[in-house]
Parts: sequence; structure tokens; C-alpha cells
Amino acid sequence: MERKNYSNKRVAIYNAIKNTNTHPSARMVYDYLKKDYPNLSLGTVYRNIALFKEEGIIKTVTNVNGEERIDAIIAPHGHFVCNCCGSVIDVFNKELTAINTNLEENGYSVENYSVNFYGKCKKCS
Repeated sequence: MERKNYSNKRVAIYNAIKNTNTHPSARMVYDYLKKDYPNLSLGTVYRNIALFKEEGIIKTVTNVNGEERIDAIIAPHGHFVCNCCGSVIDVFNKELTAINTNLEENGYSVENYSVNFYGKCKKCS
């Protein structure tokens, strides 16, 4: 993330998203940062997430229990979403990459893709 006169809070919000593999919601980011930034508001977190999405440095993965879950890994990849505990797990798969490559070899210009699998994670099975 380039520093464009970003405040400490904005940098902290981005780092909280980037440095986790939990695919947090805005509420999760807020709860994580609130102890270090007592005057942080949930609205500030939402506004910064919207800005980061606009800048293309994070993306929405899915919606779990009414909360948008986000990811700082913007390279195309899939996700597994647990219907029980709500965990979201990255899925890097050669077959997904092969489908993308096949499409491009056949003249399609793939800009991005999103594949989500839903079920029960190892802990919940």
C-alpha cells in the first residue's frame, strides 16, 4: 500500500486486513483495533474498507451472516466458506488456474474470477 498521506488509523486498518488469513469483516477489524485506537469508529473502518476496495488493494470475498468478508490477497483464487462457524479459507488450486489459462488461450480476456465453496470445515465436520 502506497502511503498517500494516510493516517495511522488507515494504515492500521489496512495492516489488520493484510496481516490475517481470516478474511475479516469490518466489525472484526474494528474489534481487533479498538484497544489500540480507542477513538476509532466502526464508520471509519467501513469508509476505509470502501476506499481500499476502490483502490483495488482489497476485495470482497463473500457475505457471512450478513457481514461482508474481505481479503487483501487480490490475485485470483477461490475460497471455502464454512456454513457452521463462518470461517473463510483461501483455496489455491491448479485446476482453477488451468481453467483461467484455457480461457485466455481461447481468446477470452479474464480480468478476475471468484469461486466459493460452501460446506463444513474440518473443525465443524
